[in-house]
Amino acid sequence: MTAGDGERQQDTHPRAGAPRRRVLAAAALAPMLAGAPSPAHALAPGATGATGASSPGLVEPVPTALSDWTSVAQELGRTGDMKRNVMYHAGLPRRDLRVVSRRITIKPALALGSHVSFVRYADGGTLLMGDVVVTEGELQEFTDILHEHGIQQTAIHKHLLSQTPDIWWIHVHAHGHDPVAIARGLRAAFDSTGTPGPLPSAPPQAVDLDTSGIDAALGVKGATDDGIYKSVFVRRETVTDGGLVLPPGLGSTSAFNFQPLGGGWAAVSGDCALIAKEVQVVLVALRRAGAELVELHNHGLTDEPRLFFTHFWAVGDGVSLARALRPVVAATNVVPAL
Repeated sequence: MTAGDGERQQDTHPRAGAPRRRVLAAAALAPMLAGAPSPAHALAPGATGATGASSPGLVEPVPTALSDWTSVAQELGRTGDMKRNVMYHAGLPRRDLRVVSRRITIKPALALGSHVSFVRYADGGTLLMGDVVVTEGELQEFTDILHEHGIQQTAIHKHLLSQTPDIWWIHVHAHGHDPVAIARGLRAAFDSTGTPGPLPSAPPQAVDLDTSGIDAALGVKGATDDGIYKSVFVRRETVTDGGLVLPPGLGSTSAFNFQPLGGGWAAVSGDCALIAKEVQVVLVALRRAGAELVELHNHGLTDEPRLFFTHFWAVGDGVSLARALRPVVAATNVVPAL
């Protein structure tokens, strides 16, 4: 047995009695999965989801172009991109940190990718939503600066188990008619951290994984992001927040991120968006798949339907993990993201 094989065996944390627990979990899961919804066709750009048109009184997002966000990009100090022609998205990965979890060095794109999105609405307002990575030493000052600029925190939580250094993830939220002021507040908060500036664009990195096998197992075409293979789904329902219709995927994404470990093995850091009746089904399905549970919490405060998110961790053969995780997808009302 090689040193690498030994590390893999340690990372999987085998325990005596696990097969029996999995049999019991399977028995508990079967009746719940029997009535679970199956993924349908992917949403077309601009679609509002399975419920059709939004209810009267809700405010819809409006299309924008990259040029509409020039001033925001200048304040943030980095140029983003457009998603679904309505979301201006900017990534701020923590490439400055060397984070280790379960004896694996975490690549920034696996779980250290701070990102923020801005959406313009028909009433002239702008919504900010994002997820930010900070160290424990940065957390309180970052929080105070957000408060000074009227930017809310809607979650403070973890994505990883037993990581060093201690890392926290903060969900940020703001709504107003001055997106530049919101961006200025964000920049001030980011400047209190070690978040590095942008790097020049690099060509896509190949990943040492059977990506076709992962795609077939999960039922979605994944994409490579800075050496990480990502399989992403969005909720089919129309999701709203404070009377604003959220574009598909904003604040309602399920993501399965695969970091290659060599020989087809992967570390998976995942996040599932759930409604209340799906929560227990998915927790059982994740444990049945051999995944370790990290968090169960909310990302927003006023979303409808009320969404819950569970973060999980797993290590093993990439395709085998994807097959084991397919019941998690089947148990939720999601479709592949475009």
